[in-house]
Amino acid sequence: MTADDNYARYYAEKLWELVPSQHRQEDGLAERPGTMRAFIELVAEQAALLRRSHDRLWDDAFIDLCDDWAVPYIGDLVATRMVSALNKRGRRVDVAKTIYYRRRKGTPRVLEELIADITGWEGKVVESFRFLGRFMHRLDLPVAERVDPSPGWADLRSPRLTEMADGPWDPFAHTADVRKSHGKTGRWNIPKISFHLFRLASIPLEGVTPHVRSDGATFTFDPSGRDTQLFVPRLRDETYSWDDWQSALPWQVPAPMGCRLLGHAEYEIRRELVAELLAAGVPAPAVTELGGATGARFTSEAALRDWLRGLASSAALLAPAIYDMIRRGAIVAECGKAALWPDGVRVALDGTTVVARARMAAASIADWSVSGADSDLLVDPQRGRFALDTAPAQPDGVRVAYSYGFGGRIGAGGYDRRAELAPSPDVLVPTGGAVDAATFPVSGGTVVATVQVSDSATYAVAGDPSQIEKLVIQAANFQRPYVRLAASWVFTAAPNVDAELVLDGLWLGASAVADIVLRGAWASVVVRHSTLDPGGTDVDGAALPPVRIRIEGSVERLEVSRSIASAISTAGTGEVEEIVVKDSILDAQHAGGIAIVQSPGNLQMRRTTVLGGIEADRLDASDVLVTELVEITDTQNGCFRFSSAPEASRLPHPYRWVKWDGGPVFGSTRFGDASYSWLAESAPDAIRRGGEDGGEIGAWSSALNAIKEDSLLRKVEEYLPFGLVPVFIRET
Repeated sequence: MTADDNYARYYAEKLWELVPSQHRQEDGLAERPGTMRAFIELVAEQAALLRRSHDRLWDDAFIDLCDDWAVPYIGDLVATRMVSALNKRGRRVDVAKTIYYRRRKGTPRVLEELIADITGWEGKVVESFRFLGRFMHRLDLPVAERVDPSPGWADLRSPRLTEMADGPWDPFAHTADVRKSHGKTGRWNIPKISFHLFRLASIPLEGVTPHVRSDGATFTFDPSGRDTQLFVPRLRDETYSWDDWQSALPWQVPAPMGCRLLGHAEYEIRRELVAELLAAGVPAPAVTELGGATGARFTSEAALRDWLRGLASSAALLAPAIYDMIRRGAIVAECGKAALWPDGVRVALDGTTVVARARMAAASIADWSVSGADSDLLVDPQRGRFALDTAPAQPDGVRVAYSYGFGGRIGAGGYDRRAELAPSPDVLVPTGGAVDAATFPVSGGTVVATVQVSDSATYAVAGDPSQIEKLVIQAANFQRPYVRLAASWVFTAAPNVDAELVLDGLWLGASAVADIVLRGAWASVVVRHSTLDPGGTDVDGAALPPVRIRIEGSVERLEVSRSIASAISTAGTGEVEEIVVKDSILDAQHAGGIAIVQSPGNLQMRRTTVLGGIEADRLDASDVLVTELVEITDTQNGCFRFSSAPEASRLPHPYRWVKWDGGPVFGSTRFGDASYSWLAESAPDAIRRGGEDGGEIGAWSSALNAIKEDSLLRKVEEYLPFGLVPVFIRET
């Protein structure tokens, strides 16, 4: 990336002034004008590089400002054990905090911080010996003086606690397990320290238009109508002091959100609540009776309600308005419901008015027939569904905010894309409206425009742009608009120009069979950070058609970068000279099973997962995982290196490739799941570590999962107390 410091221009002008005016004039009148000027500009670029290097000499003495090459030299000064050079972020943080780590070596806090510092993931450290069932010892603190309750037998009356069993927050005692550690097996032993790793990212979205069902009162958070489990946003407080630190809580790490976590509510009667009730005009005898229990704590809403029913003033205190005030004022901050609603997930009936926490309840909405008392809204975070007690007047006006889980920055999503966005858009699409002919203004006979969709609402398409010279359709930063197609969206290039098209940050779905169709002669077509829906079914069993890329004209270069797509093919006389696919997922499971059909032309693939087959003329592939047959016509050109495909495939110059044998390699192959295309625990090491850099093969190669785990193990062994054994457990 070129530095925006204007040094090259500055030195070009300074050097140009030193050239005699006669020579400058002759340079402009020569047979090839500008030759000397071009030479001066080349010299100026090198002078600019030297100036930048000189400016950075002072910065290179500081770990937070230095270039990557200087990090290991500073690391030598503090004698730290360097991690892989591929893990640039972890390497820099490790050097910066080496002294900090050494002063606190062996403490749970440092071990837990290492997870985030070295890998960028979130995690939870559990000292297994604390959860071994044993007899009381005279050195143990009395039960009344303990900060944390001792683990014990399972309480079958508490489903929330039993659901947490065998996880990072397991509250029960265990017998010693002397087996060799493998996953969750063999971790309950005296020398074992469990590191629970949450590797998937929790990506937040706001202003999403939920999918409304035919009754107008039941919805899915996902705008396409799929079941999609909600995720807990990353809510870990990074500003705490050493004395205030505590290990991660269930509602602070990016993990799948369950009904019992969202519904976990604890209440405490406080003086502030009593004063608020008096000020609101609640009868004094009822408030006095309630105030007599100041300091009392209730572990669930059911326990609070049962206690209120036993009071003499129960009729007044359980009146809907007063009961809502009690629930709102008595809820404690350290519980799932208080932490997650509305900061982590919320529903706004008219787009702005959020349903109050006291009027929301978590529930399992498996058959859509559930109803709840004392609530206006039921939320099923495990399926990504919600049901309103009464259908709103305008169901299409409901907006939701939530977080979904995914491996990283592939496909459309609510993450930072500012480096790729085109500045100063020419057209802003009206919120929740339609992308029609007015969206693509024609000037001088052609369309030259940057069109931006500014939110994550759902949009329709009502026009096909034509006479395109240069068109960019992009989502605003941190937004993921859902564009629903009712028919194929046709893009037609203007004649006799180097036409360009860019689709950036859009999720393109379909309510009927629909494709992205390219007509005319294109110099470049780029699909970046976008999702072309690979198809599936919605919650009612209706088919969601895949959105393909169909080329009916000619394309010099088609690039699919950090995107999810279903299939790419030509039709009729259509042809494409070069297809470049990198850091992407191609899913042809619902599109005929063949992800790319190209002949003739060149196909270049890097770090890509293909759920389907490939038929092409020439192929150059690296770190590519293909689950179906690959048929390449010209095997004398190209290469298939550090990749995987079925053994019967016809490949060009295979080098260090892995034969694909099928099996449970992925966490999920269903689009909409958090572990979609993510390698499962059962994936063979040949795929998990078969990439060029020693990492995994496929779309998540650049995530460096295996390399980050190796880096974490190296640092944990450095700072773990002597004699203890680390156990890594991948929770996501």
